[in-house]
Amino acid sequence: MKAEPKYIPQSILSHIDKDTRITALTGAGISAESGIPTFRGKDGLWKKFRAEELATPEAFRKDHRTVWEWYRFRQDIIGKASPNPAHHALAEMEKLFCNFHIITQNVDGLHRRAGSSRLCCLHGDIWEARCIREGTVTACLPGKDGDPVPLCPSCGALMRPNIVWFGEALPADELEKSYRLARGSDIFLVIGTSSLVYPAAALPMIAYQAGAALIEVNPDESPLSEIAVHIKEKAGTAVPGILEEFRSALG
Repeated sequence: MKAEPKYIPQSILSHIDKDTRITALTGAGISAESGIPTFRGKDGLWKKFRAEELATPEAFRKDHRTVWEWYRFRQDIIGKASPNPAHHALAEMEKLFCNFHIITQNVDGLHRRAGSSRLCCLHGDIWEARCIREGTVTACLPGKDGDPVPLCPSCGALMRPNIVWFGEALPADELEKSYRLARGSDIFLVIGTSSLVYPAAALPMIAYQAGAALIEVNPDESPLSEIAVHIKEKAGTAVPGILEEFRSALG
């Protein structure tokens, strides 16, 4: 008798093919395995400021130089990190399946560096800057303390990090895309997120109610654990294992 796969039940694997619609929702847990701190709580203290004090429109209006200094500090930490096996495994899944997408709550760009291209970035991208007047988005190269604040190459207005700050709504186009992906998924992977922060936390339930199989990768219990296939391992171990089971199922 053939042994049951370690991660994904055979009842799910037996129905997949290259056109299976798979969506992965990723959170801070996947990036933590690359050594990236959350920048909140004890990890968020910088020059006596907390993340919650700097990542706001009000803070930028009051002191845009300090806000940019903090984001350059974050870019320096993130830039030294590398995608881990979970990021690379998700990038490989994109090659296997025609309808594979990632919805990420992370702003670090590690999915893109690992090779993923079908991305929905709910909270923005720390490697981008946005004009406060025109909304134009450009690449934002890392800098250092004392560098000038970026100005829009088109109109000369201030540029801000292209990040969703506390008190701001998620970008409507990315949010609508994420809802559409959730509703249309056959399999919905939830990786490295507590499923507590809305509106992203609603996406797994939207997928589940639309008939998707939920697969949760999280060493800890979450609100989803009772209805999902709960894999109690870190993403760096479990996601490559899931990739191999998908590959085997596709033959």
